[in-house]
Amino acid sequence: MASLEKEIKQSKFESEQVKANLNLLFTANWSYNKISAELKPFNLTHEQYNILRILKGSHPNSMNQKDILCRMLAPNSNVTLIIKKLVAKKFISVVQSDHDKREYKIDITPAGLGILKEIEATLKNLNEYFDSLSTSEAFHLNALLDKLRG
Repeated sequence: MASLEKEIKQSKFESEQVKANLNLLFTANWSYNKISAELKPFNLTHEQYNILRILKGSHPNSMNQKDILCRMLAPNSNVTLIIKKLVAKKFISVVQSDHDKREYKIDITPAGLGILKEIEATLKNLNEYFDSLSTSEAFHLNALLDKLRG
């Protein structure tokens, strides 16, 4: 990838902080688009993929919608609609709780685990971009991003 200046055709910035903010936004969008292209053949959105990964992480234990929402990368997503779409694709199952009729137990299905395995093999190529960072650089990048979020 070329420098930010070349990518957005701008050579001067108000400050290094302004440039860093633009660079972060540009790079996040670049990464999002790369992942979108990889998810497209699987007919999944980022949010659907995120929910499948969350459910895989708790597997074999069930989760409820509130717990899924708390772990999502984009917590403003319409989780109810995403869950309905994943149920229709047979990647997750939803069962009403025995002890509370307002709560539902959500589980990843074998088909959901299978599609994740396929996707993870495909997305492994994207991780190679991060191989250009040393362990120390990745650690510092993570620390800086954490610091920005305060």
